[in-house]
Amino acid sequence: MIDKSHPLPITSQARLLAVSRSGVYYQPVATSDTDLALMAAMDEIHMALPFYGIRRIRGELLSRGFDVGRQHVATLMAAMGIQALCPKRRLSKPHPGHRIYPYLLRGRKITRAGEVWCADVTYLPMARGFCYLVAIMDWASRRVLSWRLSSTLAASFCIEALEEALRRYDPPEIFNTDQGSQFTSDGFTGLLSTHGIAISMDGRGRWLDNVFIERLWRSVKYEEVYLKAYESIPEARRELAAYFDFYNMRRRHQGLQDRTPDEVYWSTLRKQEQAA
Repeated sequence: MIDKSHPLPITSQARLLAVSRSGVYYQPVATSDTDLALMAAMDEIHMALPFYGIRRIRGELLSRGFDVGRQHVATLMAAMGIQALCPKRRLSKPHPGHRIYPYLLRGRKITRAGEVWCADVTYLPMARGFCYLVAIMDWASRRVLSWRLSSTLAASFCIEALEEALRRYDPPEIFNTDQGSQFTSDGFTGLLSTHGIAISMDGRGRWLDNVFIERLWRSVKYEEVYLKAYESIPEARRELAAYFDFYNMRRRHQGLQDRTPDEVYWSTLRKQEQAA
């Protein structure tokens, strides 16, 4: 791309490559300690009170001693990828050039493993920064099939998680997500289509459509992330690997009749294979 040691002026190189000259000189600025503290507090508020929007989150922050304006709260919420979970006109903003798919799970009773998968992305605070976590989950059993961490909200880490899940397990009939740009990207939807998987996306204002993975985030954060202050992404990756093993194999769910995700996944999968 741009070569600052080349005899051709940077202005000319930028013009030939059709890139902004200001972007060539831009130096990324690390997130301030103040904003990191704000984001960590906002994440806790969002987990405890997911129906709170910008105004109410700001009110909670003010009560905790943070001097912050509404616009700055809105900016940080956008960077974290969080929005109030309540009926509204738009839940997740897709990329304007990406196709949106219909919601396919309305009225459908999902009782067996491998029938429907779902995915979502969440923000994770660390001691000195933050990262994003994506998980691929089997809907009926709540089993986490794969996951990835990333320092950005680019679609690539979501695609990597999906590729791993498809390598390890037979593809599902339906894959459900929200309308976030990571999931509406050509790379993600193209991979699903290649494997013959029907694509389902939550409708606008239907925040309950992906509720099982929202409950996963609550468990991950209260039982793991908030109890520790990860120093780095490698440490977060190591600790989360141990947690997801516990979650799948040992953590019992009331919604699964006090069984573990592994028990439900493999038992319903075997029944399906026997019926076939």
